[in-house]
Amino acid sequence: MAGLAGSGSNPDVDLLYDINGLAGDTPHWFDRATVFVGEYGLPLAMVLLVLWCWWSVRRRGGEDAATSVAALMWAPLAAGIAVLVNMPIRDFVGRPRPFVDHQGLDVLVAGKTGYSFVSDHATLTMAMAAGLFVANRKFGLIGLGIALLEGFCRVYLGVHYPTDVVGGFALGTAVALLLSPLAMALLTPLAKAVERSPRAGLLIRARGARAAQTVIPGARKEAAAEERDLAA
Repeated sequence: MAGLAGSGSNPDVDLLYDINGLAGDTPHWFDRATVFVGEYGLPLAMVLLVLWCWWSVRRRGGEDAATSVAALMWAPLAAGIAVLVNMPIRDFVGRPRPFVDHQGLDVLVAGKTGYSFVSDHATLTMAMAAGLFVANRKFGLIGLGIALLEGFCRVYLGVHYPTDVVGGFALGTAVALLLSPLAMALLTPLAKAVERSPRAGLLIRARGARAAQTVIPGARKEAAAEERDLAA
């Protein structure tokens, strides 16, 4: 494969050529589809997954509905914060795109002029996946799969090194998990306030969904005693 010999013993570059080299053996339509999926499709799929999880939580209701919705609100916010945090990191590291320093790559996305480390796409999708995992383990695992596929696509398209993707995964996960306690402390009261609203509360709980139950200490014992007295 052209350019592979010049990569030396650098496993990052070797893996770049191995993954990107797959593009030379696939049909043109597949490469075009991968461009759309890697650039727009997978981030959109992550957003739809968060909305699907919200719809599921809203229909189920329950006493933890507001907390779950607050966690779902955090997922896109975490992604946005992670991308903002990446801006000074990317400028500080100043790593050129792989096709600038290495010949023979099949670059499927033209016009990429920004720095390579770390990948915004990998950062964004992994931050949303980690935030979603906090809210719902099942949906979070699906999100993790989407994020991993996004990372593969970035290398396949020839616009990022594998370590750019790994760095994005680490950054997105760190922002989503480390700031989660603070975010939940701020968003949970907001979600509970919305829940109490007659109209806006539908964002937290659908009509007919099981409402939160407030249990008063000793109430069950008193009710049981009353039932016994009536029976006697």
